[in-house]
Amino acid sequence: MSSNTVAQFATELKMPANVLLEQLRAAGVDLKSVDDAVTDSDKAKLLESLRRAHGATEGKKITLTRRQTSEIRQADATGRSRTIQVEVRKKRVFVKRDPAELAAEPPVAEAPAEAVAAPAAEPQSEQPAQAEAQPEPTPAAQAEPEPQPEPQPEAVPAQAVAEPVEPAKNVSVTETEAEQARPEPVVHAQTELTSKTPAPVAQPSAPAESPKSAKAEPAAAPKTTAKPGEIRRAAAPAAPDRAREEARRAAEAEAAALREMLSRPRKVLRAPEPEPQAGALSGTLHKPAGKPATTAAPKKDAKPGAPGAKKTIKTAEVSSTWSDDSARKKPADNKPAVTTRDGWRAGGKGGRGGRNSRNQHQDRRHEQVQQEFIAREIHVPETISVADLAHKMSVKAAEVIKQLMKLGQMVTINQVLDQETAMIVVQEFGHMAIAAKLDDPEAFLDETAAVTEAEAEPRAPVVTVMGHVDHGKTSLLDYIRRAKVASGEAGGITQHIGAYHVETGRGVVTFLDTPGHEAFTAMRARGAKATDIVILVVAADDGVMPQTREAIHHAKAGGVPLVVAVNKIDKPEANPERVKQELVAEEVVPEEYGGDVPFVPVSAKTGAGIDDLLENVLLQAEILELKAPIEAPAKGLVIEARLDKGRGPVATILVQSGTLKRGDVVLAGASFGRVRAMLDENGKQIQTAGPSIPVEIQGLTEVPAAGDELMVLSDERKAREIALFRQGKFRDVKLARQQAAKLESMFDNLGEGTQTLALIVKTDVQGSQEALVSSLTKLSTDEVRVQVVHAAVGGISESDVNLAIASNAVVIGFNVRAEQSAKKLAETNGIDLRYYNIIYDAVDEVKAAMSGMLAPEKREEVIGLVEVREVYTISRIGTVAGCMVLDGVVRRDSQVRLLRNNVVQWTGHLDSLRRFKDDVKEVKSGFDCGLTLRGNNDLQLGDQLEVFEIKEIARTL
Repeated sequence: MSSNTVAQFATELKMPANVLLEQLRAAGVDLKSVDDAVTDSDKAKLLESLRRAHGATEGKKITLTRRQTSEIRQADATGRSRTIQVEVRKKRVFVKRDPAELAAEPPVAEAPAEAVAAPAAEPQSEQPAQAEAQPEPTPAAQAEPEPQPEPQPEAVPAQAVAEPVEPAKNVSVTETEAEQARPEPVVHAQTELTSKTPAPVAQPSAPAESPKSAKAEPAAAPKTTAKPGEIRRAAAPAAPDRAREEARRAAEAEAAALREMLSRPRKVLRAPEPEPQAGALSGTLHKPAGKPATTAAPKKDAKPGAPGAKKTIKTAEVSSTWSDDSARKKPADNKPAVTTRDGWRAGGKGGRGGRNSRNQHQDRRHEQVQQEFIAREIHVPETISVADLAHKMSVKAAEVIKQLMKLGQMVTINQVLDQETAMIVVQEFGHMAIAAKLDDPEAFLDETAAVTEAEAEPRAPVVTVMGHVDHGKTSLLDYIRRAKVASGEAGGITQHIGAYHVETGRGVVTFLDTPGHEAFTAMRARGAKATDIVILVVAADDGVMPQTREAIHHAKAGGVPLVVAVNKIDKPEANPERVKQELVAEEVVPEEYGGDVPFVPVSAKTGAGIDDLLENVLLQAEILELKAPIEAPAKGLVIEARLDKGRGPVATILVQSGTLKRGDVVLAGASFGRVRAMLDENGKQIQTAGPSIPVEIQGLTEVPAAGDELMVLSDERKAREIALFRQGKFRDVKLARQQAAKLESMFDNLGEGTQTLALIVKTDVQGSQEALVSSLTKLSTDEVRVQVVHAAVGGISESDVNLAIASNAVVIGFNVRAEQSAKKLAETNGIDLRYYNIIYDAVDEVKAAMSGMLAPEKREEVIGLVEVREVYTISRIGTVAGCMVLDGVVRRDSQVRLLRNNVVQWTGHLDSLRRFKDDVKEVKSGFDCGLTLRGNNDLQLGDQLEVFEIKEIARTL
């Protein structure tokens, strides 16, 4: 694959770009930075320079490696079935030789596989010496298309130098000198052999060969024929006869060293555990990946010198990747390298030694992991579950729960934590907590806003009409629009935001009519947010009222200029001057008093002053110089939203900038969709809507929240992604808030008889739902609490009734009705369905229901006074008092209070009441009677008994 720049070439070689740039400069290639182009000639220069630097002047070569893994089942000596992991590794080296050597080389034969069995294991002791003596360059040259056979005598030296096993301390001086004097072409011949070996162990069914057979194999190697499937043809560069003779002598010396090594005690063959990964930079230009520097002992169950023996050496990369497999299947490292047992668990009876050593190896590995601590930077989003936080810190969830318990929070593994708590936990674990919003798709919106910049053009003003309830806001707007709207509202009061645009002789004006009732505070705040000018309507006969003051505060908070319309001046009791004085007290100073607020006296009934009002409004608009881009994607505000049974979610949008077209993809809060239909305030279909034009759109996936910003996006997929992200974020934040509220109020209501009135609220539009829920929640007291179980837009469905059954709630429908099936279900289960179209009625009835749930007030009422005139003592009955009823009446079930010298001595109940010998229920004033007291015999002449009853009186809120 060709590379264009130094950086791309470095990526292919898996090495740092700055290191590669230095090597190119050392090779004589004039490059300034990593972005400069690299040609094939530059690569050739680099390769030649590296060869010279590492002492490799022989021909170029390429090494190809392939691995395949499989499993076989094999019975061991005890008859147990074992699963053996078998890995087949194939390696082939192609060498490009000089033309002179090609001409001088005679034909060579195939290299036998078993002829090199013993020498293949022996030279492992020479690896450190060979690693220093002959470092190999990066394989970059093309190979011969057809491998040529080589003479059998060359096979022994070729394999003899292939796989060093033991450290350099076992190599004699003679062997090292012979290794250094040996020509390089012989080294390349051995690497062309293809090996098939089980990894990490060899075939357990074939018994491992003894040292005797291993000693005898090198002598018989030149005469052994190759086994099919174990070797492949190899092409080795030619060498002079003298070099071959020296190589043959070196191979004989290595074979002698191998025999000596195999005759030593087994403890000598222990693989050194702390051997570092000297080939960690495998795969770079100066250290090829195919020849690792790390050594390992030959497998105890593999044939010594077999082609698979060299394949058991692992690089650092492979060892780290297969650490679990080696720990599970490989015997302990301190076992002998050569055994006479077959099977992959040869250490101990029945393989038990292998299991024990495996457990020890795993314990040792776990201990190393536990000792390491890495301080990380943990990015903590706004909400995160305990499990996710534990995963980010790489600890168990139980540790996080334990830490939170220490901090005083009882949590579960799936509980959602807020950002502040999560950051405290992260710091407790020693990591660095970073408050961040990772993968926030809303960043896309900022980029879109920065790109779309169009020329701003003048636009129509947006005017909001605000004021107290029944001060004539809608009637004033009605006169301007020449249409009847106020009569259509239930009770004659506005309960929705009405949006209209009016074409006057002085230009187009868009009006927003807001409700004046106190429950619609949020609606009025939205109106002030979306507006340019506020018309404050004050009745001349009523003056400044609470909602008038609230409207003034909204306008000042939004920095919106005011125009005061003093309405109802046609009434006889109108007093405009009083209105001005009251508004001055609210810091609204008229122009005639030196202020900046125009006051216009108007009458919505006769139309007086309407033209002056419009003129003042347009004058304020000219001063503001209102502009907005037209040829741009639309942005707007959701004024109102509702769920229509036939059309689905419908939203009233005030376009603030750009042009909204039919078919645009829009995003509004957590809902998105494509504009399927667009209607103006008169219900007519329109195709486009410019700035300051209110429209109704259809096509959203769900009802958006009133006050959400709406924007047009070009990509529907991106709109869906952002909407889903906002839904999940809202759900998590809401859950975290509810959890915090539960924890805070866990012990608040213990021991208190708090009553709960559960409600399900369904309304026609979003704004009414918001206002009604807010008003009902404010009715809660210490004794009765209003709990809105569910509030939504749309008709009352069966699911709402089922929820009411489960939560024992009352269903309130505001301007909506229940489906027929929902009605039957409610009647069957005794669920109370209440319908309202005026918010006053809904609030008053819920208030009355709450009053009925209050504990009654107990009040004491004195009904009679009795004087004791005679006292009799009867043995079986006790003390009997003969009395005269001085006032009122005495009833048998009444309570009495014993007074002696006007001091209360005792309070209790009458035990019996008689007149002459008859038991009576009551005795009226002026009659005498006999009575006994329950539990009290202390009666004296002249005592008085005050008779009273306790009555329960219903309380009201």
